[in-house]
Amino acid sequence: MASSPFGVFGAIEHATRREVILDRLRAAVSSGALPPGTHLAEIELSESLGVSRGTLREALRHLQQEGLVVSDARNRLSVRTIDRKKVREIFAVRLALETLACEELCAFDDRSPAIAMLSAQVDRMSQQGITFAERVNEDLDFHRLLCKSSGNDTLEEAWMHIAGLTRLSITAAGPETALHNMSAERHRPIIGLLENGDVPGLREFLRAHMAHAVERIEAALS
Repeated sequence: MASSPFGVFGAIEHATRREVILDRLRAAVSSGALPPGTHLAEIELSESLGVSRGTLREALRHLQQEGLVVSDARNRLSVRTIDRKKVREIFAVRLALETLACEELCAFDDRSPAIAMLSAQVDRMSQQGITFAERVNEDLDFHRLLCKSSGNDTLEEAWMHIAGLTRLSITAAGPETALHNMSAERHRPIIGLLENGDVPGLREFLRAHMAHAVERIEAALS
């Protein structure tokens, strides 16, 4: 019997379902509904989400790759816990990547398309009526877009590799610190510096921007 041309629809539906689960789990980690160290019991979690354990395992494997979830010696999964040392490491890597992104972007003859997209993203960061998890996503999207706008695919890939750890570092110290660090006004000066092609100014601003965020996260973790 000839195979049906519509067989792919099942795969699409399955993938979409997995993405929904991923979004819900990320949001739960971001909001603190699943705080660091929470054991992710597979049976209980699959029943709560109303999905099969196989589909849940796929989503959890993806979260492991992102760094949000870790396994212990008995292969039990839990939400990753980070300490002050890890926070400093994450932000040091981010500083290197995002500084390089700004340097490469400033070398463009026409930066206006990238600046327009980044400006629109900052505006989205200041919108009212969105959840805490959505605000975390908007913050991460700004920094990812900054790297993407450089045109350096490897740079963007490197940033995406630590995106999960960045999410944990943002939310680990609680919502008050996170909301301060994610505020649109803390990010808007980057736009002006990019418009002027001010590489030294961008280096100094990003260094202070990251150091300030680390200082507040470390103080809250203490």
